[in-house]
Amino acid sequence: MRVAAALGLVLLLTACSHNGAQTGAKNAAPGNDKGRAIGDSVASFDPKQIGKSDVDRVADIHRREVFASLRVLAEKLYRRNPREWKKGGHAGVTQALDRLLDPRSGWRLPAAAGRRGTDAILLALREDFGGDRVAVFVAGVGDMLNVAFDEKTEFFMLDELDPQKLYNSARNLEVAAWKLANARDAGGALLLLSNDMTQQPANLSFEREFGKMIGNLDLLAALIADKGHRTIARVAQSLATAVFLPVAGLR
Repeated sequence: MRVAAALGLVLLLTACSHNGAQTGAKNAAPGNDKGRAIGDSVASFDPKQIGKSDVDRVADIHRREVFASLRVLAEKLYRRNPREWKKGGHAGVTQALDRLLDPRSGWRLPAAAGRRGTDAILLALREDFGGDRVAVFVAGVGDMLNVAFDEKTEFFMLDELDPQKLYNSARNLEVAAWKLANARDAGGALLLLSNDMTQQPANLSFEREFGKMIGNLDLLAALIADKGHRTIARVAQSLATAVFLPVAGLR
C-alpha cells in the first residue's frame, strides 16, 4: 500500500506540473513572448515517452536524484580534502570534478589500478594508497550504482531493473559511509575528512547526501519489487563488521 501511494504521489505531482504549464500557456495574452515559450515547451513532445511506463519514469527520476547527490558528495569531499584534487594536478575543484564525472570515463580511473565498484572504495580507504582518494572513492560508488541501474541512463518498457541490486547498493552505501567516516591512518588521523562533529551545529551534510541516495534506492527497489511481485532478500548486519554485498552478477 505504501509503495502504491508513493508511486501515485510522484505521478500526481508530474501531472499537476504538466497541467499547470498548459493552463499558463492558454491564459497568456497574444503577443506575449513568455506565453509562447511556455506553449512551445508544452507542445513539444518527446516520442521516447511513448515507450515508457509509469514505473520507468519514476526510475528515471530516482536515478537522476541518486547521481545528483553523488556529484554533491564528490564536490564536498574535494572541498574538505583539497590535497586530494591537487594530487591529480588539477587547477581547482571544478576541473577535478569535470575529469572525475566525465561520462566518457565510465568510472574507470588510472589511479584505481583496474579496481572498480566496491573494490575501488576499499582501495581509496587503504592507509597505503597514495592516489586521489576522493576520485577513487567516488568512482567506486558511481560504478557500483551504474551496475545497479544496469548501466543505463533511462528506462523503457522492455527494461527490467533488479530490485535486489538496488537494495544491495543501498546497504553498500551505508557501509561505504561508515568506512569513510572511520578510516584512519596509523597515527589516528582520518584518511578523508567528511562530517565534522566539532562544529556547532555539527556538519552532517555528508551523511544527508548518503541518506538521500539510500532513500531513493530503497524506495525504487520496493516499487519495482511490488510491481513484479518479487521478494527482496533483506540483510541485517553491524556496520563496523559489514562487508559489501554483491551487485554485479546478480540475476
